[in-house]
Amino acid sequence: MAKRPAYVILGRGRWAQKMRPIISGEERNVVSIEETRQNPSENEREYVERHAAAMKASGAQIAWLCVLPGRHVSLMIQAAIDAGLHVVVEKPWYGSSEDTRRLQSLARSNDRVIAVHFEYLVLDEVERWRADYYPGTACSFGGRYLLSRPNHLGLPAIDNLGCHLLAIREYAVPSAEVAEIRCGHNFPDERLVWIDRNEHRLASIDLFTSSERIIQKFMKKVEAALDGAAFPFDLEFALRVAVAVNSYKNRGPV
Repeated sequence: MAKRPAYVILGRGRWAQKMRPIISGEERNVVSIEETRQNPSENEREYVERHAAAMKASGAQIAWLCVLPGRHVSLMIQAAIDAGLHVVVEKPWYGSSEDTRRLQSLARSNDRVIAVHFEYLVLDEVERWRADYYPGTACSFGGRYLLSRPNHLGLPAIDNLGCHLLAIREYAVPSAEVAEIRCGHNFPDERLVWIDRNEHRLASIDLFTSSERIIQKFMKKVEAALDGAAFPFDLEFALRVAVAVNSYKNRGPV
């Protein structure tokens, strides 16, 4: 894409307010649609049509959905595609298998990109893991994602934070056994993933100390996909991560 794409942010919360200067800082035009709730008198078709019209009127090429997960996210994705936009969706993905297949098929038939924002997957060290250890047979994987701040979103930490860790596993070492996942708020900050084999530490990545501008790198990867570059972090990838999260949750207390 020769011309830099313009963005429209849907949402008005903390993350929407953070994303706007990041996007504009990359010299991309960005506007916002702050009112994203479904009106009491509105059915789903009307909700989709209203958002499709608003996104089309924005003049943007990429919609970034900075909203909490829920049924409305699937409707917003449909609205964006109906409006001819590509879509960036925040994790975690709570959509059903049926919804995932339907929306991904809709995107492909309309030559649109759906990107799920697993930002740590663009780290150089994660790419090296994939190059050196994929698929991770006979390895074990572990990770901790602990934040010192309170849980402002109210989402389970294993869903919102754990999905970052298990997305790294899914991309780099999907055959590795999950040995430990620990997530939470109001703890000393720590973001660490590691791979072991035969009780020997093969590699680790300190996500907390990375100096890479990962959101900006993720944007560039999305934009490259508009010109046909491969982009693996779609809804089907996000569904596999969600299945891994739920499988870990089913093992017991997290």
